[in-house]
Amino acid sequence: MMTFDRLLSAKAILQLFNVLIPVGAMVLGSVIPAMASENEFGPSNPFYAPSTLPFQAPPFDKIKDNDYQPAIEAGMAQEEVEIQAIADNPAPPTFENTIVAMEKTGRLLERAEAAFNGVTGANTNPTLQKVKSIEAPKRAAHQDFIYLNTKLFERISTIYKERATLNLDAESLRLVEHTYDDFVHAGANLSEADKAELKKMNEEISSLSDAFNTKLLAATKDGAYVTTDKAALAGLSDAAIAAAAQAAKGRKVEGFVIPLQNTTQQPDLVSLSDRATRQTIFEHSWNRAERSDANDTRDTIAHLAQLRARKAKLLGYPSFAAWKLEDQMAKTPQAALQFMDAIVPAATAKAAHEAKDIQDVIDAQHGGFQVQAYDWNFYGEQVRKARYDVDDAQVKPYFELNNVLENGVFYAANQLYGITFKERHDIPVYQPDVRVFEVFDVDGKHLALFYCDYFKRDNKNGGAWMSEFVGQSKLRGTSPVVYNVANFQKPAEGEPALISFTDVITMFHEFGHALHGMFSDAQYPSLAGTSTARDFVEFPSQYNEHWATYPAIFAHYAKHYKTGEPMPAELAARMIKATMFNRGYAMTELLAAAELDMQWHFLQADAPLQNPDEFEKQALEKTHLDISYVPPRYRSSYFSHIWSSGYSAGYYAYLWTEMLADDAYQWFEEHGGLTRANGDRFREMVLSRGNTEDLAKMYEAWRGAPPNTKAMLKFRGLEEDTK
Repeated sequence: MMTFDRLLSAKAILQLFNVLIPVGAMVLGSVIPAMASENEFGPSNPFYAPSTLPFQAPPFDKIKDNDYQPAIEAGMAQEEVEIQAIADNPAPPTFENTIVAMEKTGRLLERAEAAFNGVTGANTNPTLQKVKSIEAPKRAAHQDFIYLNTKLFERISTIYKERATLNLDAESLRLVEHTYDDFVHAGANLSEADKAELKKMNEEISSLSDAFNTKLLAATKDGAYVTTDKAALAGLSDAAIAAAAQAAKGRKVEGFVIPLQNTTQQPDLVSLSDRATRQTIFEHSWNRAERSDANDTRDTIAHLAQLRARKAKLLGYPSFAAWKLEDQMAKTPQAALQFMDAIVPAATAKAAHEAKDIQDVIDAQHGGFQVQAYDWNFYGEQVRKARYDVDDAQVKPYFELNNVLENGVFYAANQLYGITFKERHDIPVYQPDVRVFEVFDVDGKHLALFYCDYFKRDNKNGGAWMSEFVGQSKLRGTSPVVYNVANFQKPAEGEPALISFTDVITMFHEFGHALHGMFSDAQYPSLAGTSTARDFVEFPSQYNEHWATYPAIFAHYAKHYKTGEPMPAELAARMIKATMFNRGYAMTELLAAAELDMQWHFLQADAPLQNPDEFEKQALEKTHLDISYVPPRYRSSYFSHIWSSGYSAGYYAYLWTEMLADDAYQWFEEHGGLTRANGDRFREMVLSRGNTEDLAKMYEAWRGAPPNTKAMLKFRGLEEDTK
């Protein structure tokens, strides 16, 4: 297989390509080296040319594991040739020959990486993990080749300085400013010596981040609870026990397996009546990546934090957090901290009230112990049932996954925006559980493709997310091909997929992201869809959660999977009211994780290598969140959001965007709720705009005022504790 050293000069790459490529084959945007070996890049590779499937969907039926690496490497090499051609253009820099030309580069790399990232996130294997590890530092070097390219930045800088005289439309002007800011933020103004040092740091950071992800995937799999004693599972439903038996069968072990999800708390702790079992599962979760074995992540994250602090100093910032937030809505870590710190007293006070209620139940049952984190959900559920007379066993039969998807998630989108969905069985998928739907706009024209992959697998990353195989761009003539991934428990064969109401909310949440991508109506790919600041991108998804409980939507999907009968109004009312229960805990665990993230990224460049356990303890004490019964939603050692998923110094965004989302839903309540007029206005002024205008101004133009926390405190059940 031919490989290309990322540190080669563009001229050297171009000369190498001239040897490899037949005369006439080198056309900007389509430089393809032809090679003979099965594992080398040539016409037989499914990424060689754009997909011929509808809407350029990835041809997963043709893609083999060994197709990705040569395509990714050829794609990086091709884009470097394209970029250097722009940088070396002897013509004076213009918006078209520089900024727009850049928007047209990298198509091969994009289609290879989009499919690769989708599969390695949701259906990986050792071969793909090895490729990911090999390519991670090369990918970082490739980014540096672009963003630290002196000649290219000179052209961009010239256009930026002259932008007021160029008579550009608003979106084009935004692109110029966005491109310039991105280059400066990445280090384009550094000296050549500092750029060389930064390149080394970026490669090492990328390798460490990939190593963390690989270790965590293995640690989470190994951390599963395994038992041959069915009595240890007392309290679980027959369906849950059958699923645990199925999971054991899938792993070829005897007995029962309860896999770990990505968060600290585990779903089955709400039902398991054996305290020793609950404690064991919790400890498996809490210590999954701290077992002093090959999958222990502590040394990796300590070095990552230290390197990030040194990178920030090199770039001229006091901390990594200061560098990271410069281009976010919050602008400074101080603003983010001030926002979070203001919520801590109300959240922890609410959690303390909830803890007292739980302790009262334990004492009434003569438990003889103080509530611990692994007791919280089990006894909290008893409090909830006593207070609201509702439990998961009562409500799950009304939430069959497919019905929630089609008559809940899709129906809400239809009522708000007029779009419709049709399942397609002719689009190949990367795993049999994946489904594909074509999305049609209100006029019946094609809008997007939507993939959904909802069931947990051992080779799938934890959590839930949205991404895309093809991004929308009028410049490129592409429509969105987006996907949602989750980790719901797969039912035993022949059983219905009954999910919790928390899972229902997850489906609405991730589909909010999908809508943000589907409705994109941008000219330029860099500004399209979800390409926004971290503390804005979670806004459309968290806003979309609200429609799950909107009466007209809820009544349309909350129906018994056997009889089709709607959930009784009295049960529905109790269940929805019960969603306000435990809000103190939920907010506190989220705050603890967000504050922990920020403390890691406040480290100074000269700080010694940290002991993660000691650092975590001190960070939580400092922020008044060291609460034994409310652990952080993610412990440092398995906090993939901040070490491998782009949320470093940015986990606060979930809280920030809760403010935006709740404030936005309040607007809908004030203007008639679920109407097409309201939906169309939100689509036109927010969801379709991507990053084509200043995000704060975009929000204010739609809302009519800046956001505030009033609706957030109301909808999150904290209002009473702030009076």
